[in-house]
Amino acid sequence: MDSLVSTQWLADEMAASDLRIVDASAFLPEHGRDPRQEYEACHIPGAVFMDLANLVDSSSPVPNTLPSAEKFASRMQALGLGDGSRIVVYDDSPIKTATRAWFMLTMFGAQNVAILDGGIAKWKAEGRPTASGVETLRQRHFTIWSDTSHLRTKADVIANLGTAAEQVIDARGAGRFTGEDRETNPALASGHIPGARNVPYSNLFNGDGTWKSPDEIRATFAAAGVNLDQPLVSSCGSGMTANVLIFALHLIGKDDVALYDGSWSEWGMDPKTPKAIGPA
Repeated sequence: MDSLVSTQWLADEMAASDLRIVDASAFLPEHGRDPRQEYEACHIPGAVFMDLANLVDSSSPVPNTLPSAEKFASRMQALGLGDGSRIVVYDDSPIKTATRAWFMLTMFGAQNVAILDGGIAKWKAEGRPTASGVETLRQRHFTIWSDTSHLRTKADVIANLGTAAEQVIDARGAGRFTGEDRETNPALASGHIPGARNVPYSNLFNGDGTWKSPDEIRATFAAAGVNLDQPLVSSCGSGMTANVLIFALHLIGKDDVALYDGSWSEWGMDPKTPKAIGPA
């Protein structure tokens, strides 16, 4: 199974016994939307709901940070996602949250995970069937495993500032990156991590919500001044849209990319971390 699958591919494979479909929609407070309610009202038949808002480390002072491997495995087992499953993830979110689910699933050991190109919006636009209510699958064993080699802490990013061994890329919109737009949280400073390059995540999609072609993805990163021959660290506001950049890079065969999970929610809150304003 490829990492990006089409709606037609999913329609053809839905009856396969090893296939699992996951709605991983999540929203920011300003969106004013309830993902679970929307899932129960309308989802792709057979899909289970992955509650990203509660798949976090509840003990962390930084919002939306990754959960422990044990917590993640337990939640996946309860959803019926387990060893040997082929998992297709989709969303209906403006911040493309299926990429967060994809990152977590692969980091915590799932071997065969794909994102549905265009999400449920494309599925519905094509007149394909939908369902309502809650889907329940038989629990399956999900082996507890974690690969943290693609994670970076604030200390890692600070240490990297002096060496620039890894180039930081920032998925936020240009206004937030430059500091022209103030953060919605008044406790956060404006600006970006010094030396970072800005690749707004929305630039990686076509008008219908499907991913741009590999050549277009490469061109988008090149236009932002990103050196694709260098290891990268992806950041954003709260560790969510940074995963969009990571998945886009995966689509062009670049996997030496790490996630700074704390992102600006952590960096911008700390008065001791250096901040830059203006364009890269």
